[in-house]
Amino acid sequence: MTENEISSIVVDVCYRIHVKLGPGLLESVYEAILYHELVKRGLNIERQKPLPVIWDGIALDIGFRADLIVENKVILEIKSVEQIIEIHGKQVLTYLKITKMKLGLLINFNVPIIKLGIKRVVSNL
Repeated sequence: MTENEISSIVVDVCYRIHVKLGPGLLESVYEAILYHELVKRGLNIERQKPLPVIWDGIALDIGFRADLIVENKVILEIKSVEQIIEIHGKQVLTYLKITKMKLGLLINFNVPIIKLGIKRVVSNL
């Protein structure tokens, strides 16, 4: 399955969650439901996976955690904030660089229409 195929499934699931629940819940609620729905679709998901930084040959566990990693190819960063700011996108880009993955989705559920809350972040594509 390609990154774009995974992305399409994730966007569809996010849409269904957002239609049913709407904005205003905690990030952890959206994350748990998204995890559950993606697993139901048969995808391999890692939740709250630690992402060590390799520096000078040493793995430093300094607290980075990816909300969800789908099929070891796409990183999902879940937000429920008034507004996505530049640092949120940079956070996803850093996670992509650390993991050498190519695609991340920054998903803000606190929007009136979910398509306004999904941002693709790419690295090395």
